[in-house]
Amino acid sequence: MSEPAHDSEPVRIPDHDLDDLVSTVTQLVAESRKQGETLARLTDEQPPQQDGEHDEPGHAEGATPDSPSAGSDAAATGAERPSSIFILALDGTAYAEELAALTTWVHHLLLPVYGREITTGRPWCQQWHEHPEAVARLHALWLAWQQLTDVEAGLAGPSTWHRDHLDPALLQLRTPDGPFGACTTSPARPNHRLLASPEPAEV
Repeated sequence: MSEPAHDSEPVRIPDHDLDDLVSTVTQLVAESRKQGETLARLTDEQPPQQDGEHDEPGHAEGATPDSPSAGSDAAATGAERPSSIFILALDGTAYAEELAALTTWVHHLLLPVYGREITTGRPWCQQWHEHPEAVARLHALWLAWQQLTDVEAGLAGPSTWHRDHLDPALLQLRTPDGPFGACTTSPARPNHRLLASPEPAEV
């Protein structure tokens, strides 16, 4: 009678591979949480107020900016939440912070992937943040990117972003008669000039 075969050693995944996997999952969870917070900000979701939530400011220790007591404090000091998430509706610190976040996205994702070569038929301005139309269009494009690249947007979300948002935005920004029409047409000859806007009609 033959000896029973010895049990083979179990397959073990190297510890460094597990560490990489844990790190990747942790990063994805953090990014998912951040995008969830962004979506909540975009949709301006606020929980319905319950009775008794309008307490006096002195009883609201640790109140957050979104809490009713903080809102009453803001109203007392004249500060109000912006009525829009659109960057042109912001001012002061809120505008500066939003522009800084937008700049990071433009410089680290949009331009490296979709920038293409600068030509007379496809101008670009390195000082795009000084062109209000460019800021407005790029900010709208960024907001759409945040929403449509979220997992909740579904599998067609990125395709929809390219078709409905990216292509039209770049077409308007980089057309020869667009906001950069008087700016850079060659990387070797950088230029920046704001085009004159029509004077508003007198009322």
